[in-house]
Amino acid sequence: MIISRVDSKHFLLPLSHPMTDATHGKMTEFEVVVVRLESECGHVGCGYTYTIGRGGAAIRALIGRDLSPLLVGAETDRIEQIWDRMWRCAHYIGRGGLVSFAMSAVDIALWDLRGQIQGVALWRLLGGFSPEVRAYAGGIDLQLGPDELVEQTRRNIEAGFRAIKIKVGRARFSEDVERVRAVRDFIGPDMPLMVDANMRYTVEQAIRAAGKFREFDVFWFEEPTIPDDYKGMARIASEGGLPIAAGENLHTLYEFRHTLELGRVAFPEPDVSNIGGISNWMRVANLAYAHNLQVTSHGVHELHLHLLAAIPNASYLEVHSFGLERFITNPPELSEGRMRAPDRPGHGVEFDWDRMSEFEVT
Repeated sequence: MIISRVDSKHFLLPLSHPMTDATHGKMTEFEVVVVRLESECGHVGCGYTYTIGRGGAAIRALIGRDLSPLLVGAETDRIEQIWDRMWRCAHYIGRGGLVSFAMSAVDIALWDLRGQIQGVALWRLLGGFSPEVRAYAGGIDLQLGPDELVEQTRRNIEAGFRAIKIKVGRARFSEDVERVRAVRDFIGPDMPLMVDANMRYTVEQAIRAAGKFREFDVFWFEEPTIPDDYKGMARIASEGGLPIAAGENLHTLYEFRHTLELGRVAFPEPDVSNIGGISNWMRVANLAYAHNLQVTSHGVHELHLHLLAAIPNASYLEVHSFGLERFITNPPELSEGRMRAPDRPGHGVEFDWDRMSEFEVT
């Protein structure tokens, strides 16, 4: 089959409430760029990426001006060839960044289109390891004090989560320690507790922080410093004594190779919405498998649910605080700490277009 039409849309969506982390500060909205690919026989594949409020217009422009000419007339089942053509077309201005976001949206649409044509769920199409995936609550909550964090955690447990992540990176390190202590005391010794610094610390600060967080049996220490400092990351892992998770800010397969081989990251964390889509996400997952590592995820859990369900080396699925649930008619459901990948063709995500239209950027 041949791709006959490419359409893209840009939305600026409000968050349910203001959220804060150590790098991006206060966030009140996020962008979604949606790509729809139509085949000559009428099948439609949908893909999307997101930002935290900036860059969406540029991503849509890249798709419309530079990538769309490569798509119209292409055979729908030649995803690897299309991915390679996009990569080479934009390599000089890309090798990551906005190009990877744009390619992600297109590649996700291509895989959804393949699932629609074949009538097969994405997780089965990609390998079909197990539909059941462990999930954790990924809080964006640096603004919350210890009591507020405990209340948030109580609500997350009532909602069915059996693993919790909180932000760290306050101006006063003692406040980070108190927040971690408060949540650990509340959830008890057995529930996994992750912490995420969003690159806030220097290497020396992160080593000191890890030493303190070890007292609370932290499951992993996420993005303790900038992802480009591979040697520093390795020092944090070695001297800090906590497993490191990282990868949401890595946009190429080669960056992941370096962070696994040089940075000693224990939980690689590719984001399908910015790594170049499903094709490149699966390459990272296979690379992690070769290093005997489990893969976690970042954001867009309705898509990552399929990807983690497809592979044998899945860790926890992050259920992101500002997910798209409010704008999706059929979001996945959580039960006793797990989500189950659906068997609808493709990824099966159905947007509430009427509600989304209110926030479209034209």
